Amino acid sequence: MATSIKDVAKEAGVSIATVSRVLNDIDVVNEDTKKKVLDAINKLGYRPNIVARSLKTQRTKTIGILVPDISSGFYPEIVRGAEDVSNIYDYNVILCNSDFDDEKEKEYLRVLREKMVDGVIYMSSSLQPEILDLINELNIKTVLVETKDKEERLPSVTIDNIKASEEITNYLINKGRRKIAFVGAKKESLNAWVDRFIGYEKALKDNGLELDEDLIFTKGLKVKSGYDAVEHFENSKKPYDAVVCASDELAVGVINALRERGKKVPEEVSVVGFNNNEIAELFYPKITTIKQPSYDMGSVAMRMLIKLLNKKGLEQSQFVLDYELIERESAK
Repeated sequence: MATSIKDVAKEAGVSIATVSRVLNDIDVVNEDTKKKVLDAINKLGYRPNIVARSLKTQRTKTIGILVPDISSGFYPEIVRGAEDVSNIYDYNVILCNSDFDDEKEKEYLRVLREKMVDGVIYMSSSLQPEILDLINELNIKTVLVETKDKEERLPSVTIDNIKASEEITNYLINKGRRKIAFVGAKKESLNAWVDRFIGYEKALKDNGLELDEDLIFTKGLKVKSGYDAVEHFENSKKPYDAVVCASDELAVGVINALRERGKKVPEEVSVVGFNNNEIAELFYPKITTIKQPSYDMGSVAMRMLIKLLNKKGLEQSQFVLDYELIERESAK
């Protein structure tokens, strides 16, 4: 027979109301009594009924984390940072993977609302207006990670993606590269990936270099898209001596395709990535890339969300963390 809150109260020698106050972290219980209750909970192996408790408190101590691609080397580290903080504050986590699918994102938001999550850490493949409207309609406390909405209605944790992409493109230009291609996301998408195109475009313009539409490939975000991009560039018959990739996975695909065509990296074509996933350091040649503080992005976002859930003000709602350009062998 399962242990009940009544059993805990009897074991601790206190009232059921006192046990409830301890479980809900209400400060009126003194430390000695609180210890008795916690000892009784541990001894009896009591687990609160989350559903019953949520009906009373209107809170489930559960947070949804929505990621666009859990197989990526980037997002799991964000999730780890968020989960480590959630554990400190005794929150549970529900993880959802949207596969870069807007409709799937919307469905997961509805499911998380039905599960009565207290809030959501949201890494979106696209912040389309209907997504933002749905978040507002469902009335879910939400913190964005990696990207932010244009009106900055929702709190966010990002880096300056435009500046970072501009810096790594300028890095190539300063190495003498002049025909620079780009592989990334569709220009109409509303997310961090597109900011990386904007930074690339700005660097070319500021250096008086031509933006060639034949050297832009935006048909996916995984390794195969990087591979396909090289076929597209080769078919265009346009010369190129460098490729800016919006992720390290794309860079891996580009380098593999160049290698198959007998083109040397970086001697003939320099390649740079973004995110500094583990693969960037393990792949050959090691990939020059932008390092995002992924673990910190997750932990900062979770702390922000928990503050919001506890009705505490945020010192700032739009956190922009530092990034770093990591020089390796793919772009000498």
